[in-house]
Amino acid sequence: VFELAHAAADLEAWSESLGLARALLEDGQVVAYLGDPAFSDAQRLEFLTGLFDKAGSTKLAGTDRHGLNFLKLLLENDRIAVLPEIAEHFDVLRARIENIVDVMVTSAAPLSDAQRETISTALRTRLGSEVKLESEIDENLIGGAVIKAGDVVIDGSLRARLEGLANALTK
Repeated sequence: VFELAHAAADLEAWSESLGLARALLEDGQVVAYLGDPAFSDAQRLEFLTGLFDKAGSTKLAGTDRHGLNFLKLLLENDRIAVLPEIAEHFDVLRARIENIVDVMVTSAAPLSDAQRETISTALRTRLGSEVKLESEIDENLIGGAVIKAGDVVIDGSLRARLEGLANALTK
């Protein structure tokens, strides 16, 4: 699927559709429903394409030939349950091709727009990649932030500094 989407310069639309598939299938209820032996593969396919069509999927709805073939292949081989993992792997490959790094900033308080921009700019320079910044709040940090960008972790939290100071004083 990735090679097909990349060759057609259609990575974004496929990524959105697979992300939607991930959201629909992750909780397991749809997968359990599709596992009912009373349904034929054709009925399962019709159900899935209807779901994706109603949810606004451009690639996995009933109108895209490649999307239909992909879903048929998964259904025929009883692999529809791995669709969320396929979506995750697709996004990793897309980020690698587009030179984008997902960054999670965990801070003690919400980040302002200026702080987000400063962090993004600094990471773009340091990593040499575009940065897709997400943030979350962890009040246990007391202050500062922890930045995770792929394999790189920058712990600038006040909690880490206090722990470092405590370790230095006890030695």
